[in-house]
Order: sequence, then structure tokens, then C-alpha cells
Amino acid sequence: MAEEPENQQPSEEPKPAAETAAPAAHGHGADEPPPDPLAGLSAQGKELLDASLDVLKDLDPQAWALDDIPQVKVEKQHTLEACQLIKDDPRLNGQMLLCVSCVDYSEYFRMVYLFQSLEPERTFSISTDVPYSDATVPSVTSVWRAAEWYEREAHDLFGVAFDGHPDLSPLLLYEGFEGYPGRKEFPFNEYQEF
Repeated sequence: MAEEPENQQPSEEPKPAAETAAPAAHGHGADEPPPDPLAGLSAQGKELLDASLDVLKDLDPQAWALDDIPQVKVEKQHTLEACQLIKDDPRLNGQMLLCVSCVDYSEYFRMVYLFQSLEPERTFSISTDVPYSDATVPSVTSVWRAAEWYEREAHDLFGVAFDGHPDLSPLLLYEGFEGYPGRKEFPFNEYQEF
């Protein structure tokens, strides 16, 4: 059993995160700006982001990053074209669609497409915002067949429609299910099972 040195005080109990966090700054101009998400990209991530911005330059892309994953945001009408460019351009080589996810931000949805390049191996993402008032986005099933189930899931859970999808029949829910359980507004506590 190790003994504490005589000149060292016994260790205190750790404080909860709320007590150790820096106090929130209040007042005029006291808030610090959020950290730049692009600053965390590795050299390879920055190279991939630059290539993607060049490939998608005609679609008015916006750069973003999550950890070391480059992300580009495009307008929803450009989604299909952007995905085709990502798959076909040798600089990006987005041959594998890893995932399509829908995120509900209460006023709009964000569709997130995650790709994998196999040669060289690297991950890349694009996203597009879809307003509640017009929850329709072009289907990317013509680019990657794997998108069929992901788009059906987003249709089931969030009510997003995909123009050009071959079959948006329910994947997770039953025919006639009312509402969209992926949405934040869905009343889970009022739901009655049959």
C-alpha cells in the first residue's frame, strides 16, 4: 500500500462537472466565440476538404468538420448531383455509402450522408437542411443502392419524402401508423399500443 508523502494533503473528493466548469460569461462581448471546427482537421482531412470544395464548387458548398471528418453542406436541390460527383470524382472516390441519417432540429431536418473512400481509405460527409414546410429531398438511390433502406427509415420516422425513390413503403412501422416517432414533437407518452 502506497503512503502519501508527508508534505502532501490528502486528495479531495472530485467535484461535479457543474462545479468545476468555468462560469458562463455574461455581459457585453464577454462570450467567447465557439471553437473553429476546421481547426481540428488533420493535414489529410484538410486536403480532403479542399478537394471536396473544389469538386462541389458549382453547388455553393459550405465547409464544416466534425473531429477529423470533413463535412460539406449543400442546398437540398443539389443533393443528388453532389452525391454523384462525390462518387465519380477520383479525388474523393466516395464509392461506399456508410449511412444516411436524419436529424430533427425542431424547425428543420438535416440530412447527413456519410461516405467512405476505399483507395485511399478515408471518411467524408455532406449534409443538407430540409425545412419542415417542404420535407422533400432528391433520392440518392440511383447513386448508391444502399440508400434505399436509409431513405425508407427517414421517411418512416421523420416524414421526409425522397423524390425518385423506388419504394417508400414502411420499413420500421406498419401501414397506417399515424405520426413520425423520430420527430421531437412526437407524443410518446400519449401513444397507445394496439
